[in-house]
Amino acid sequence: MAQEVRIDKWMWAVRLFKTRSKAADACKKNKVTVDGIAAKPSRMVKVGEVIGIRKGPVTCSFEILAIAHNRMGAKLVPDFCKNVTSKDQLELMEMQRLAASSRRQKGLGRPTKKERRDLEAYAEELFFIDEEWNFDEEDDDQDEK
Repeated sequence: MAQEVRIDKWMWAVRLFKTRSKAADACKKNKVTVDGIAAKPSRMVKVGEVIGIRKGPVTCSFEILAIAHNRMGAKLVPDFCKNVTSKDQLELMEMQRLAASSRRQKGLGRPTKKERRDLEAYAEELFFIDEEWNFDEEDDDQDEK
């Protein structure tokens, strides 16, 4: 059994990408690194190396535990790779997920009065909006000068 395998084939086999061509495209676009160095699709990887995959602003890291040549069932993936993504990257991913869930889905129309009030209350908590601040007064002061 070989001790090395192409990185695009390994990422496809452990289900990090849906197709091998998508894994190869990610490598070509410099979104995949091996131990911090950009990797081409033909780069051979071995056990113990850490692969970083950048998806948007988040970089997920996976340690290779075993070599895989063929695609496997999802239950077998933990035997072949370990997620070693840093805590700050996981927090960034969670923040992105929350931001995406707060957006309104297309086609739902205008928010109801209750939804609008809930959104305003949520925004006040997040951004500490103080209703006493009146930005119009500041603009008036500048006009007088």
